[in-house]
Amino acid sequence: MRYADVILPLAIDGCFTYSIPQAMESKAACGIRVLVPVGKKKYVGVISRLHDEQPAFRCREMIMLLDEEPVVTDTQLRLWQWIADYYMSAIGDVYAAALPGGMKTIDAYKPKTETCLALAEQYQGKTELHIALNILSRAKRQYETFCDYLRLSHWDAIADGAEESQQEVTREELMNVSHCSASVIKQLVDRRLLVTYEREVGRLNNSSVPNLDNVKTLNTAQTEAYNNILFSFMKKNVVLLHGVTSSGKTEIYIHLIKQALEKRQQVLFLMPEIALTVQMRERLQRVFGSRLGIYHSKYSDTERVEIWKKQLSSLPYDVILGARSAVLLPFTNLGLVIIDEEHETSFKQQDPAPRYHARSVAIMLANMCGAKVLLGTATPSAESYSNARTGKYGLVTLMQRYKDIQLPEIQVVDIKDLQRRKMMNGPFSPQLLTAVREALESGEQAILFQNRRGFAPMLECKACGWVPHCAHCDVSLTYHRSMEQLTCHYCGNTYRVPSACPCCGSKELFGQGYGTEKIEDHIAQIFPDAHIARMDLDTTRTKNAYERIINDFSAGRTNLLIGTQMISKGLDFDRVSVVGILNADPMLNYPDFRAYEHAFTMMSQVSGRAGRKGKRGLVILQTKNPQLPVITQVVRTDYDAFYADLLDERAAFNYPPYCHLVYIYLKHSKDSVVDAAAKEMGTRLRQLLGDRVLGPDKPAVAKVKAMNIRKIVIKLENGIDMKRVRDCLHSVSSAVCSASGNSSLQIYFDVDPM
Repeated sequence: MRYADVILPLAIDGCFTYSIPQAMESKAACGIRVLVPVGKKKYVGVISRLHDEQPAFRCREMIMLLDEEPVVTDTQLRLWQWIADYYMSAIGDVYAAALPGGMKTIDAYKPKTETCLALAEQYQGKTELHIALNILSRAKRQYETFCDYLRLSHWDAIADGAEESQQEVTREELMNVSHCSASVIKQLVDRRLLVTYEREVGRLNNSSVPNLDNVKTLNTAQTEAYNNILFSFMKKNVVLLHGVTSSGKTEIYIHLIKQALEKRQQVLFLMPEIALTVQMRERLQRVFGSRLGIYHSKYSDTERVEIWKKQLSSLPYDVILGARSAVLLPFTNLGLVIIDEEHETSFKQQDPAPRYHARSVAIMLANMCGAKVLLGTATPSAESYSNARTGKYGLVTLMQRYKDIQLPEIQVVDIKDLQRRKMMNGPFSPQLLTAVREALESGEQAILFQNRRGFAPMLECKACGWVPHCAHCDVSLTYHRSMEQLTCHYCGNTYRVPSACPCCGSKELFGQGYGTEKIEDHIAQIFPDAHIARMDLDTTRTKNAYERIINDFSAGRTNLLIGTQMISKGLDFDRVSVVGILNADPMLNYPDFRAYEHAFTMMSQVSGRAGRKGKRGLVILQTKNPQLPVITQVVRTDYDAFYADLLDERAAFNYPPYCHLVYIYLKHSKDSVVDAAAKEMGTRLRQLLGDRVLGPDKPAVAKVKAMNIRKIVIKLENGIDMKRVRDCLHSVSSAVCSASGNSSLQIYFDVDPM
C-alpha cells in the first residue's frame, strides 16, 4: 500500500496522510493536486511526499487526482516548508497564500468578464454632448457621474477636438472615482446616455513583440555600477545597489535582465507596491514585450491561474514583474532576482498568515535555484546595509543622478512658529503655497504628501469633546466625507455620521486633523484651476485605478497629485518641480523603534520625486521639530550619517540588525482571559529564555475586531539556534492553549516584524 502526505489549506501544523487507491498509484506524484476527505468535507490538497510507511492510525483514501502533471514544483514545496518553519506558521497557510483560488477548488475556472460603459452613439459629438448634459441638469448626482465618465474616457477632450484616444471605463472604476451607487449608473443607462457591454478579463500579455534595440546605452556612472555588480556576483550571491533617486537604476536592471535572458534564464522582478508595476511594466514591455508577465493581487483570480499555468508550460514568461505574491510563482530556470525599493515594509505580509517577508523568501528561493539577487534602493534598510557593510552581501553605489540632474533643494519650514503667528492656511505654509502656485503657473506639476487617508482622522464634538470610536476596535473612527460615513481602518466597519453628539446633543461636530481627502478639498479652493488627483487606498481599489491616476499625471492631464506613501515609492514623473511634505511629525513620533528609519526613508523617497528632468526640484518639508538631526540628514541627503547614528542606537539597545525579533500576539474575546494567558506564557518563556523575553504588554491598539490583544517581544541574539527556539515557542504556545478556559485563545507569531 502506498501513502501520500497531503498539504491542505488549513491552519494546522503538518500534513495529512492518505492511502492511495491502487488505480491511482502510477499517476500520483509530488506537486499534484488531489481531492481528499476531511471529516464530512472535501478539500483540494497538494501531495508533498509519497511513501510506504503505514501510519499508526487508520487513514482514509484520497478521492481523486486533479492533475496529470505536478502544478507545484519540488523547489516550491521546499520553499513552502522553509516559510512555514522560519515564520512559524502552518504549511497549510503557505499553500493557501501561494495558490490562486481557482486552483484550490475542483470547479473549472471560467474567464471572468467585467461590465464596461460606453457613450451612447447618438451623443458622440460636441453638440450632442451638450444636449446630454442639459438633459441631466436637474439630476445633480447623475450629472456629476456622467461628467466623471466623460473625463475618465477622455470623451470630453475628444469632443473638444483634442487628439486623445478613447479609454475603456469599467462600471466599478466609475463607481470608485465618482463615489456613486450602481443605481445612478443604471439610471444613466436607462436614459440611454450610456450603454454597457461585457469585457473578458484575464487576458495574458501576448501582444507586444520584444525589441532589444530599445535597451538604452548606459552612461559612465551606470556602466561602472553595472560592471561592479557583475564582478560582485562572482563573489556574492546577493548584492546591494545603493543608488540615489533618479540615478538610473532601472536601466541597469534592464541590462542585467537582458544578460540573464541571453543565458536562457528566468528573471523575477519584485516591487513593493502594485502602483509601481504600472510604470515599470511600460518600460520593460518596450524591451521585452510578450516575454514579460505581470502578477499581483489586483489581478483577477482567472488571470493568476492562467499565469501560474503558463509558468508551468513549455513557453513560460521569461520575466515576471510583480508585487510580494509573485515570489510564490513556479519557476523552472530562475537565474536572477531583482528586488527594487528593497527597504519597503510593503514586502512584509502582515495578515493573514504566513507573515513572510518577500525579500527574505526571494533570497531563499534564489539560493535553492542557484540564482543571483540584486537589492536596489536609494535608502537601504538597516538589515541590508549592515549585511553589506559586514561583507555578507556585495555593495555597489551609484551616487550620480542621471544626466547630472541635481538632487532637490529641501527647505525646512517651522510650522509651529507659523501657527503661533497665524500664518498657516490650514495645513499649508506660505512657502509651500507660493512654490505650488509658481509651479502650476509655469506649466509644471506638484506633489503633496500626507500619509493619512480619509477626510479627517477623527470627528470631535466641540462642546464636550466626544469622539466616536469603533465598537469592535480600540481606535477612533476616520471621517470620509465623500461617502458621508465614519470608517474603522482596522476592521473596515462603517458607521453613519451622527447628526448630533450622543453625549450632549450638540450639533457642532468637526473633523480634527487632515486626511488626503480634506487636503484635496482645501487645495482645490486655493487653486480652483488646478487639475487635481488623489492617490490613496480609497481611490485605488480597482486594478486599473492605479494606472489611470499615474497615466493622467504622467501625461499632464492632472498637474497636482495628493497622496499617501503610495506616491513616495519610485514613481518617475518628468514635470514635477515641487514636492510638499505637509507634516513630518506623525512619522517621527510613531511609537516604534523603526520610526526614524521609516520617516527618513519616506521623506527621502518622496523628495526624490522632484526635479527629475531639466531643472532642480524643490521640496518644502513642514515640521514642528526642525532641529532634529534626522531632519538635517534628510535635507543633506546624508544617508551615511543617518545610518551611522541609527546603527549605533540599535547596537546600544539591542535591536535589529544586532538581534532577531519575534513578536507573539495573544487574542481572546475576553480581556481577563487573554491577560491571564499572556502572563502565564511570559512566565513560562522566561524560565526557558531568560531576559530575552519582554512583556506581556498591551499594544498601541489593544482591541481589534472584538478581540483583546496582548503582545510579548522576544529578542534573540544573532547566531542562536533558531530551531530550538521555535520548538520552545511552539511547546509553550501549545501548553497555554490547552489550559482550562483557553480553548478559544488565539496565539500567533510575527518573525522579523516591520
